[in-house]
Amino acid sequence: MPVSTLVSGFITTLVGVVSSAAIVFSAAQALGASPAEISSWIFALGIGIGVVSIALSWRTRAPIVLAWSTPGAALLAASGHGLSMPEAVGAFLLAAVLSLLVGVTGLFERAVNLIPPAIAAALLGGVLLRFGLDLFTTMREQFALVAVMLAGYLLAKRFLPRYAVLVALVLGVAGTALAGTLRAGEVDLALATPVWTWPEFSVHSVVGIAIPLFVITMTSQNLPGVVTLRAHGYTTPISPVLSWTGLANVLLAPLGCFGINLAAITAALAMGEEAHEDPAQRYKAAITSGALYLLIAVFGATLASLIAAFPGALIAALAGIGLLDTIGGSLAKATAEAEDRTAALIAFLVTASGITAFGIASVFWGLVAGVLAHLITRR
Repeated sequence: MPVSTLVSGFITTLVGVVSSAAIVFSAAQALGASPAEISSWIFALGIGIGVVSIALSWRTRAPIVLAWSTPGAALLAASGHGLSMPEAVGAFLLAAVLSLLVGVTGLFERAVNLIPPAIAAALLGGVLLRFGLDLFTTMREQFALVAVMLAGYLLAKRFLPRYAVLVALVLGVAGTALAGTLRAGEVDLALATPVWTWPEFSVHSVVGIAIPLFVITMTSQNLPGVVTLRAHGYTTPISPVLSWTGLANVLLAPLGCFGINLAAITAALAMGEEAHEDPAQRYKAAITSGALYLLIAVFGATLASLIAAFPGALIAALAGIGLLDTIGGSLAKATAEAEDRTAALIAFLVTASGITAFGIASVFWGLVAGVLAHLITRR
């Protein structure tokens, strides 16, 4: 297990958790969850992500990186008020069953395989663009920190390319420690306690939570997750992946697992050359990430204090630096063929715009716009 692979797995988990865990806490609080129930949510999500990521990555020899559904958590935070926890668990369970059925039938994979490669690369570039921009917009608040991290990364790319992101991480942690903004002393270790909740079903929970949760998880998470895999050259069958994640969701829903799915943004951190120069070895970064999620599951009650220890500027800069090569590679693939260029550019711009309609994220509308443009312009 090379150091670069371990570092990529660590950064994949760090960025994924720190950037979205606050939304998960907000979702749980909107449903009136107690501290023990919030801890149980983190336990269930961490167990599901960790076990399935490790098992599928080992079995397929591809970096199958999973994450919790951040849009799903945002939906719960916005629409969960007034629901009881049993009703919420019933919604989690129904959404999980729908995901399992989509995986078993293979409908989702057949639809995704029809996406032209240039459009897929453009969608990935559009999804990741915001993180590249955040690298530089963060300079307005923490110029010295971000500039040092970026300079270290560029120098390492010249002399130690496999450890470039590690250098940026070390410089970032050292810089925040010297500035006194790294609050490592505030981290409190505490074990998670699983809390079982029997599901209940109501019209409001089914129509208002379960079905929207299923739709936005498939379109905003699993779709870009598949696009990320395909854009990096991995042809792993998707139906078994969706089936196993759906089954894990079903089993863990009573403990608070509202949704695990393929990762997209953080997955790209484990699929680039920084993880390993050999694409066939990058699955080890996903296994490392899965192992770290298991640790998060065990120490679920520690997560809130751990998140508070890292400054937001450090995480934003680290994510942007880690995704630079992936963004560039996506744009290069999207515009490589002249006859695909216009459609790919439309898909890229619509996705990057962040436009939403009917509660469906921009990556879906970027796909629709790109495919339509492809059909019109392609001879």
